[in-house]
Amino acid sequence: MPILPHSDLLQLKRWNTPTIYNGWEQITKCDSGADAFNIEETRDFMPQMGPMVGYAVTVVIEPSNKAHREANPNAGSEYRRYIASIPGPKIVIVQDLDKPRVIGSFWGEVNSNIHRALGCVGTITDGAIRDVDEMTNAGFKALARRLCVGHAHVHPVRWNCEVEVFGRTVRPGDLIHADKHGFLVIPTEDQSRILEASRFMDSNECETVIPAARNSSGLSTDQLLTNLESSITQFSANVKTKFRREGEW
Repeated sequence: MPILPHSDLLQLKRWNTPTIYNGWEQITKCDSGADAFNIEETRDFMPQMGPMVGYAVTVVIEPSNKAHREANPNAGSEYRRYIASIPGPKIVIVQDLDKPRVIGSFWGEVNSNIHRALGCVGTITDGAIRDVDEMTNAGFKALARRLCVGHAHVHPVRWNCEVEVFGRTVRPGDLIHADKHGFLVIPTEDQSRILEASRFMDSNECETVIPAARNSSGLSTDQLLTNLESSITQFSANVKTKFRREGEW
């Protein structure tokens, strides 16, 4: 079930995904900062829509295999009931078993409109999408591997399960923040502090390092370097005071 109020999600949507990552790495107990974002390259096909934020709902597909539809002809209806049962906003995480080949697309104009009606704001799929303009018109954002013309034998194989997309494991209920840079998977234990941490890190940069770097007019190189070193020290001190960790600089 969602942990954060919708107002927090709206505020998280105001920043890009790297900014949210900067906050996340200060509060997480993960051993590595790379433990939460996509390892393989993905592509944002609607960058003009800005970031998307939502809770993960998951499904596995194999468009090349028509046997799935024959084995469970009611899977589509059962899958949609699962999607409808989860509070939104939701991001559909699709693992395509055909990768690295692309045989068919789960997404297009019809499916994006259906999922939008069920409270989903977008998708991350390691397969393909099609009908990009129509998906955009539906207000349904997509990060995917590539484009595709057809849908082949697209049918839900299993859902509400752990999936792996672009080298990252995603579990149902994980909080997802995604934009043109990629996506960040925020586990349950880190969700309650992510907004405060991201807001702090963004403010800390704007009050220390960034103004020192931009206010360089008329300064000698030595003066500029002195100002930069002082601002970096202050930045790190602020992080250490807030989180008891060293800052990224």
